[in-house]
Amino acid sequence: MLNFLNLAQLILYIALLALVGQGVLYVLAGAKRETNFFYRALQVVSKPFTAITRKLTPARVADHQVPVVTFLLLLVIYAVVTFEKINQCVAIGMEGCK
Repeated sequence: MLNFLNLAQLILYIALLALVGQGVLYVLAGAKRETNFFYRALQVVSKPFTAITRKLTPARVADHQVPVVTFLLLLVIYAVVTFEKINQCVAIGMEGCK
């Protein structure tokens, strides 16, 4: 179970960092962000998560808001996984958590 939580935490962490990087490049690159190689690469990394969020959110949520909603959703899930990992470590006596 601890390995599964570590893997889930790692996947969420990568997706969160990709969304943060996208946000930074959104501000820095401005209108030319769509031609920016790094912005496109970060979009590819975060695309599975934004696609799932797009399907879960109602149509009233605009497409340009989906990455922000995805980031907030992933942040909540990351917190839940982290707290579950802490509970698991406390339950097994911190032996496998080092």
